[in-house]
Amino acid sequence: MNTRTVGVGAIVVTALLWGTTGTAATFAPTAGPLAIGAVSLGLGGILQAVIAVPALRRERFALQRRWQVVALGAVAVAIYPLAFYSSMHLAGVAIGSVVSLASAPLASGVLERVIDRSTLSRPWMVAAALGVIGSTLLCLSKLDGHSGALTSTLAGIALGLVAGITYAGYSWAAHHLMHDGLSRAASMGAVFGGGGLLLLPVLLLTGGPLLASREAFSVGAYMALVPMFAGYVLFGYGLSQVPASTATTLTLIEPAVAAILAVVIVGEQLTTLGWVGLGLIGVVLVILAITPTTTPRQRASGPITTEVSSYRRQPSR
Repeated sequence: MNTRTVGVGAIVVTALLWGTTGTAATFAPTAGPLAIGAVSLGLGGILQAVIAVPALRRERFALQRRWQVVALGAVAVAIYPLAFYSSMHLAGVAIGSVVSLASAPLASGVLERVIDRSTLSRPWMVAAALGVIGSTLLCLSKLDGHSGALTSTLAGIALGLVAGITYAGYSWAAHHLMHDGLSRAASMGAVFGGGGLLLLPVLLLTGGPLLASREAFSVGAYMALVPMFAGYVLFGYGLSQVPASTATTLTLIEPAVAAILAVVIVGEQLTTLGWVGLGLIGVVLVILAITPTTTPRQRASGPITTEVSSYRRQPSR
């Protein structure tokens, strides 16, 4: 089994974990979306930095030379969960997650094409198009039964777009650092640790309800430790093996998982249109698993697999 296949598998597992967050948040109804977002990536991001301390010390000068990329990634990490969970709060779990995740692959493709000058392959374009169509069908199937006000839904969709753009932003930043020769641990620790620190003031201001009951505390702990901390460890490994555009397209599985859990656990209904959308997302997974998705611009130091290989002989934490 080649490393790219393992990387794809790691991102798929990540998406499965992320798909549980919307349903998990419903078990802490007194905690607002800002508190949920801040505890999930705030604590999860700081834990990423903690396990990466040796790598951060070893590569601190390389990180300082690339401080703009680190800062961009950290700001994107801080904005993403606040926009994502607010989007689900205003527009509903299915609509918020679908809009956020469906917009991310397109934003990633634009970043790689404009900044990295990568040539996006036809399989990726087909997969991205099918993923967006499938996610849109899934979104429409839930929109028909959404009882919220139109203005609330539209605001949720707008925040979902912000979440998608910032998700693509921090994915690109972490992948770019790895592509420049930094280790996976240092790249993820710097980007997510910085974002976690930015989220701490939000957590201090809004996190009171997470301590109000054992159930709410359990939800916060689960969100920080499992889908965010463990999930982003896997996501970081995946980003070291595949481009950010591939990673963000693969995580279109997340809204599919969220929709299935909403049907099975929360009791929401999924129409035929929604099941068709899930099927298209399944096709996306198959396409990305068996075909290359980008043709990176050649660099003097070689492709990412060569540049990062020297660090893989060292512990990644």
